[in-house]
Amino acid sequence: MTSQNPSSNKSRRSFLKKSAGAASAAVAAPYFFTAQTAQGEETVSKNDKVPIGLIGAGGMGTGNMRSAAKWVDVVAIADVDQNRLQKANKDLGGGKADLYSDYREILERDDIKALHIATPDHWHTKPLIEAMLAGKDIYCEKPLTLTIDEGKQIRKVQKETGRIVQVGTQQRSTFPLFTKAMAIVADGRLGHIHKVQAAIGGAPTSKAIPVADIPEGLDWDRWLGPAPKVDYRHEGKATNCHYEFRWWYEYSGGKLTDWGAHHVDIANWALKLNGQTAGPLSIGGSVQHPVEFDENGYPKQNDRYNTATKFQFDVAFPGGTEMIIRDDTDNGVMIEGDKGRIFVNRGKLVGAPVDALKDNPLPEDAIQKVYKNLPMVGNARAAHWACFLHCHKEGLEPISDVHSHMEMLNICHLAGISARFGGRTLKWDAANEQIVGDDQANAFLTRKYRDGYEIEGV
Repeated sequence: MTSQNPSSNKSRRSFLKKSAGAASAAVAAPYFFTAQTAQGEETVSKNDKVPIGLIGAGGMGTGNMRSAAKWVDVVAIADVDQNRLQKANKDLGGGKADLYSDYREILERDDIKALHIATPDHWHTKPLIEAMLAGKDIYCEKPLTLTIDEGKQIRKVQKETGRIVQVGTQQRSTFPLFTKAMAIVADGRLGHIHKVQAAIGGAPTSKAIPVADIPEGLDWDRWLGPAPKVDYRHEGKATNCHYEFRWWYEYSGGKLTDWGAHHVDIANWALKLNGQTAGPLSIGGSVQHPVEFDENGYPKQNDRYNTATKFQFDVAFPGGTEMIIRDDTDNGVMIEGDKGRIFVNRGKLVGAPVDALKDNPLPEDAIQKVYKNLPMVGNARAAHWACFLHCHKEGLEPISDVHSHMEMLNICHLAGISARFGGRTLKWDAANEQIVGDDQANAFLTRKYRDGYEIEGV
């Protein structure tokens, strides 16, 4: 790929190798969050904004940048679709950002210390690892990985480099709802939790989607990247590209990782705050797909959406605790303990323990404690960005770190693997991150990267 700006003369491999040695060095950046400005409503001057590079200029990337606009200056944008690249520059950079077709050229820039990765799911791991090795701090969209093995690699590199990585599970920064629910759990108001439920909605189906001409400006080969090379398909709103990639196992885990990354995260967070720290023992259930799968877990048709449309998975934890992941019922998270239960989603937090707060409120610092005593600036997506930028400056672990994220995302991935085999029960060795006695299922813990798209620097 060539950029629309002069590129560095450094070779990328030597750059990444050199950067890995210095990746744990402290990062200097403008600091504008303090305990005294916890509401964070004031704007800052352009000179005080954090210069940031955006990798992936679709709706999520540009939406996130608008949420953080008063704190960041988008100085570089990379995307494989020139149409999105130009539009994002107009919308975010006032037409002044440096534009690249190859994100690696942003990694070579010494003036950019913070990045936002908002690519399709199958394109998260490679640039994230390479960015950490290049000494960058990253806000990466969820779900962090396409496989469990990618999560192992990310956690390893994060520990080695010490880079700050915030995952885009912004429900953790939604203080009146999800964070407050966690404070209720942590304060013991539900007692011992015996059941959590994540209702995440089902996925759409499609008719056969015909092969179509690749749109002008889209580098289809590079959009596919590490994934297998296939034809571009498009008809009406249906496609195997851009937003609709979510409904293809080749690029995503469907609803199980798309919304699962949000609600399973909250359910798992509740268990951890309740002292139930051991990983799951098994997972299995029922599932419906829009296509048939062969005995090895691969879809038999390649011309239509293939992720699970309806499902219910039961996840067993030590001590008899149960997690249910389902497509039906009210979207949200139910948490049940021996003292009561609560339900939370993006519109409400309800239950008898919530009602009881009127007469017996939480301690004043209860929400702050579950938020790792980090500054609480704004709410939801903006607050999540404020958290990342504060941690970027101070070298702190953010609220949505890669390690806790992968603990819960492994559950979502296991549900997806079970789904490929009709919902059959998988026994999980959490300590070794292996499925016990099932070679077919274990084959989906990793994936082969297409030649030319391997992770560089590892």
